[in-house]
Amino acid sequence: MRMTIEFLQRLAPFAALAAVVLTLGGCGGEPAAPLRIAVAAYQHETCTFCPGGDTEVEDWLRVSDPISGEELLSSGGYVRGFTTRAREFGDVELVPLSSPVGVFGGSSRSWNTRETFEHFLDAMVAELEAGPPVDAVYLALHGAMAVREVPRPEAEIARRFREVVGPDVPIAGTFDLHGNEDAEFLEHADFAFVTKRYPHYDAFIQGERAARALRLAARGEYRSTTATRKPGVITATVLQWTGQSPSMDIMERARRWEAREDDAWVSVFYGYPWSDVPDVGATVHVMTNDDQELADRIADDMDDFIWRVRERFAVGGYPRPEEAAQIVADAVERGEVPVAVGDHSDRPGDATHILNAFEAAGVGKALYGAITSPATLEALAAADAGRGDPFDMEIGGFTPSGGSPRRITGTLEYFGAGFGYDAVAAVSFGDGNLVFITPAYTQVLYPERFRLGSIEPDDYEVFVVKSRVHFRRGFDETGYAPTIVVVEAPEPFVGTTFLDALPYENVDLSELYPFGTPAHRR
Repeated sequence: MRMTIEFLQRLAPFAALAAVVLTLGGCGGEPAAPLRIAVAAYQHETCTFCPGGDTEVEDWLRVSDPISGEELLSSGGYVRGFTTRAREFGDVELVPLSSPVGVFGGSSRSWNTRETFEHFLDAMVAELEAGPPVDAVYLALHGAMAVREVPRPEAEIARRFREVVGPDVPIAGTFDLHGNEDAEFLEHADFAFVTKRYPHYDAFIQGERAARALRLAARGEYRSTTATRKPGVITATVLQWTGQSPSMDIMERARRWEAREDDAWVSVFYGYPWSDVPDVGATVHVMTNDDQELADRIADDMDDFIWRVRERFAVGGYPRPEEAAQIVADAVERGEVPVAVGDHSDRPGDATHILNAFEAAGVGKALYGAITSPATLEALAAADAGRGDPFDMEIGGFTPSGGSPRRITGTLEYFGAGFGYDAVAAVSFGDGNLVFITPAYTQVLYPERFRLGSIEPDDYEVFVVKSRVHFRRGFDETGYAPTIVVVEAPEPFVGTTFLDALPYENVDLSELYPFGTPAHRR
C-alpha cells in the first residue's frame, strides 16, 4: 500500500502536465483555433512619364478580372511563397481577397487615377469587413505604384486595412526593391519585406518571411519595432543590378545583419525613378523584436554604407547605339556569341534606334524582341495575314523616345498568340534577322520564350531585348550569352540614366545625390 501511494505521488506532476495538454487541445481536448490571415495583392510599377494617358479601371481588367481563392493563393512568387510557408505551419487558415492581377502594358503604363485605385481597394476592404475577423493581414504589393492625389499608395493601402482590423492585428507587406517608400507604410503596418536580388529571384523567399513574421506576431511572440532611413541617393534602375558592386555589397550587408542578429529583418528599397512621387530614391527599413536601439543601429549603418558607396552606385554610363553596334560586331567576329543586348531605356518599347544602328553596321542574324507597334498588328489582323505572307510595313517609333518608324521588308514568320497577348507577329528580314512585334511593352527574359511556331532562337547570334536587368536571368546568369551589352538611348528620354532631364513636379533632385546633396547631410 505504501509503495502504491509513493508511486502515485511520483506520477502527480505528470498528471498535472497531462491536464494542461488536454486544456490546450491535446488528446481528447479542443484544438487551438487556427490563425485566420487575409491575403490580398495590389501591384503596379508605374512609369508616370510614359505616354498613353492615365490608367483606368478597364486597363486593369483588360488582362483579367480580379482573382481570388486558390487562383490568388497560387499566383506570383510572393504570394506562392507566403501560401506555401503558411500552410506548412499547420495552424493557419488563409482568407484570399479578390485582387487585381495586372495592368495591360505593365510598367510602361502611366498614372493610376484616384478613382481606379480606390475602385479595387474599396472592393478588397469591403470584402474583408464582410467576413469574420482575421488575426493577421498579408499584402503583396510592389512599392512603386503611382496614383493621382495619393502620394503614398502602399501606405494608404495599409492604412485602409488597419482601419478595418484594428491596432492589434499584425500587417505585413512584401515589395519589389524598386519601391518608392518612406516611414509611412510602417506607421500602419508591422513588417515590410523587400527582394534583395535584381533580377528578383527571391520573391518566394520574401513571401515565406512574411508568413513567419505574421504568425510570430499574431501568437504574441514578436513585437515589431522599426527604423526607417532615407540615404538621399537616387539611381537609374539599370545601375541597380545586384550581380555587381556596390549593389551586391549593399544587399550582402543587409543579409549579414540578419544573420548576426536574431529576428532582425533588413529591407532595402533602391527606388523607381520613373515615378514622379515624393519618396523616390533609396530607403532602408529595419524590423526587430522589441529592440529599438538595435533597429536604429542597423538602420544607421545601412544608411551610412549606401552613402559611402553612392558614387559607384548612382553614376554610370553605357554606349550609344552606334558604338554598341561596333562592340557587337567585334564580339561576333571573335565568335563570342550569342550576344545579348539590353535596350535598357525604352519604356514604351517602340524605340528603333538600335535596330537602325545595327542594320547600318551590317550586324546580321539578330533577333529583336520585341518592338511595340499596335497599329501594325491591327493592320495584319485586318488583312487576315498569315505565315509566309510578304511584309512591307513601318513598325515602332510612335513616341518621342521611339525615334522614327522603321520600314521593314521581309516575310511574316509568325502571327498569333504569344508573350501573354492574343496577337504578336514575327518578321524575317535583311541578313538573317527577325523582329517580334507586340501590342505593348514586352520584356523577354529567356531565349526559349522566342520559340513560337517554327522560330528557333538558337539560330541567332544577337538578341536585342527591351530590358534593363531582368534579361540577365535567361541570357547572362545562365551562361547562355557570353557577351552582354547594355545600350543607352541617343537622347535623355524617359528610362535613361539622365534623370535630370525628366520633368519632375513632385521631386526635388537637388535633395538627391548625384544631382545634389540631401539637407540632412549638408
